[in-house]
Amino acid sequence: MDIPADTASPPRQDPTVTPRRHAPTRRLAPVMLAIAATLAYGVLGSQQYRNLVARSWDLGIFTQLARAYGEMRAPIVPIKGDAVNLLGDHFHPLLVLLAPVWWVWPSGEALLWTQALLFGVSAIPLTRLAIDRLGTRLGTLAGAAYVFSFGLQSAAAVQFHEIAFAVPLLALSLTALLEGRVRAAVLWAAPLVLVKEDLGLTVALLGVLIALRHRPHRGEGLALAGWGAGWFVLSTFVLLPLLNTAGQYDYTDNLGSPLEVLWPPVKWLTALMLLLAAGIIGGRSPLIVLMLPTLAWRFTGTVEFYWDWYWHYNAVLMPIALAALLDALGDPRTGRAAAWWRTDAPRPARTVRRTAVAVSLAVTLVLGPAMPVLDVLRPGQWEPTWRAEPAAAALEAVPDGAVLAVDITLMAPAVPDHDVQWLHGPNQRVPDCVLTDEFAFSWSGAPPSDVVAWAQEEWEVEYHEDYSEGGFTVVCRP
Repeated sequence: MDIPADTASPPRQDPTVTPRRHAPTRRLAPVMLAIAATLAYGVLGSQQYRNLVARSWDLGIFTQLARAYGEMRAPIVPIKGDAVNLLGDHFHPLLVLLAPVWWVWPSGEALLWTQALLFGVSAIPLTRLAIDRLGTRLGTLAGAAYVFSFGLQSAAAVQFHEIAFAVPLLALSLTALLEGRVRAAVLWAAPLVLVKEDLGLTVALLGVLIALRHRPHRGEGLALAGWGAGWFVLSTFVLLPLLNTAGQYDYTDNLGSPLEVLWPPVKWLTALMLLLAAGIIGGRSPLIVLMLPTLAWRFTGTVEFYWDWYWHYNAVLMPIALAALLDALGDPRTGRAAAWWRTDAPRPARTVRRTAVAVSLAVTLVLGPAMPVLDVLRPGQWEPTWRAEPAAAALEAVPDGAVLAVDITLMAPAVPDHDVQWLHGPNQRVPDCVLTDEFAFSWSGAPPSDVVAWAQEEWEVEYHEDYSEGGFTVVCRP
């Protein structure tokens, strides 16, 4: 039965929120933020790549993986060791999507721009939702707080990791969930199990939340929970050991006692920063529990890099933080907000909403000069390093296709044209050439004074020096 127009009660609408049909900014602002973030993170990556900044061997590893997929081969990565299949290290088959990237641009620098694009794209759905719920200005600020958050900045600064693919998937899934498009949320979340094995637990927990909070979609929620849990068990206890050269899951030994989860204090600081990224009030949204699987393995881990804010481990938590914030601040169309203790909590006042977004912004801004993205604005970062020419000459001195043992500094740039292994790796193959960098951190400040003698002692074959300048030395077999 239709309700007469003069007696119907229209849904309560927040006057600070512009209706979609009158808000072209809703479409423009998210795209502009995405472009700005992509350019900022992409330029940061290019600066690092061209200035020979190598934070770890990860970029070299993933460049070798991308080359393998691009050449339609299994992801065998000799940098990690002879015949090492990287799918036996972490379970990330979704990285096969890097093959087309390699076809277009066969370089480690392309991976940095791919990650920048994925981070940028992730801002579009979340910022649109923020504008719908908070209004144009406040919503755009919330989107900016997300896309330039400390978690995404630090991930970009330490270069490419597989989690780059998880960030937009989480953003799309959580946005769909908050918009009431539960089936779309399930479909966007499902591929997360193919990004990294531990994300299966995040997917399972999301499925449980859907089953509990969206009763008409309980079936989809339980199916997603089973999918995530099943893939976690399958990948961690079956597939990874099967594909691992040692027949095991390599990271079990990195887990310590659960009693150590709350110590040292740096873990508390990281947890506080994540809560601040959610505007504090995001802590009352059930979505905040999606952080727990990632924090559980990190905080029980014995590797110090797991605990802090400045590595890539917080990137997957940033979409969760903003989604929890928006969930807790509520929907202007219903006037309701999420809260642990009730299902019909009233929407917080405008002052609370503004304060929450300001807090989310402040947790990154307070880092000041430590923010990695500011490097793109520093004139000194645009000047080529004095070592650029010697580095290029050193790579040129190595014959194409040669088996090359190399330091981390030039590991990623060496991959496209050479069969690369790590200078200090467990490889049994005798390299055709050895390329050392006396300034590489892997030498701990004590590089060999005679690289030829060191290489001959290391591999028990004869080498001669082909190049030496700028700290780089190339020695090859006759």
